[in-house]
Amino acid sequence: MAAFYSLILVLLLSIAGYFGGSAAGTFFGIIIPYAAIAVFLVGLVYRILLWANTPVPFRITATCGQQKSLPWIQSNRLDNPASGTATVIRMALEVLLFRSLFRNTKAEIKDGPRLVFSERKFLWLAALAFHWTFLFILFRHLRFFLEPVPGCVLIAQELDGFFQIGTPILYMTDLIILAALAFLLIRRLADVQIRYISLFADYFALFLLLGLALSGVVLRYFIKTDISGIKELAMGLVTFSPAVPAGIHPIFFIHIFLLSILVAYFPFSKLMHMGGVFLSPTRNLANNNRTKRHINPWNHPVKVHTYEEWEEEFRDKIKAAGLPLEKV
Repeated sequence: MAAFYSLILVLLLSIAGYFGGSAAGTFFGIIIPYAAIAVFLVGLVYRILLWANTPVPFRITATCGQQKSLPWIQSNRLDNPASGTATVIRMALEVLLFRSLFRNTKAEIKDGPRLVFSERKFLWLAALAFHWTFLFILFRHLRFFLEPVPGCVLIAQELDGFFQIGTPILYMTDLIILAALAFLLIRRLADVQIRYISLFADYFALFLLLGLALSGVVLRYFIKTDISGIKELAMGLVTFSPAVPAGIHPIFFIHIFLLSILVAYFPFSKLMHMGGVFLSPTRNLANNNRTKRHINPWNHPVKVHTYEEWEEEFRDKIKAAGLPLEKV
């Protein structure tokens, strides 16, 4: 039911963007994007400050390898980094290549009964494909917000449409992102265990991203819309002199409305892992607990009662009971 409700919500948002953009283009094309960006910035700063101010009194690095200890024991420098350089390399592999997801496994009970472990490389491939293509598409969209268009953006656009399939040229990233999102959604719906733990927010993010990608594909390949008008609107937004030109197809307002919802929703959702991974103490700390003593800087002073003090306080009673005393 969570998947159904999230799908209905995204469809309702799409309908609102279509008819709302037709009737009130200024509200959906200017006011809502500005409001979404404001919510995004405030939410982003709030979450980062909240994480940054969370005490981390000791190293809680999540590792899968041998920690550095004695010289004759071989340690795993990447899985269990003991230095800042190794930690940076580990973080780079995690952020850029999803190294921990690449090593992810699943457990199933087969006939016997016996517990069988298997790999989940398709999940890693789909996640990697989605994130990189989404980043590439965002970079390619800079041509709408910059004038003149930087050469690197034009080169990226040419590389994306290298095969020149059809007219307009078919971008490979459009196909890849749709396939990756479809795989992630079908996997969440088809796997009983994953479906059991999936919440409304999990499906909503997927359907929102899928709706955003589909509306962009429809705008590029199936609907004849005024590209110059869209660039004029985009340039107006970034230069704070916005105006909605006439002739923009209503499908565009679905696209920008879903994008605005995604941007505003981002800091308060699981999508915020994009920033959280850099502030996660299980990833961004060197695991040098055996070579360096870490003292909790937030410990409050505590009045202690040593054994010597206790023995001195109860000396007569201990002696009367015939118990040994350390200090005669």
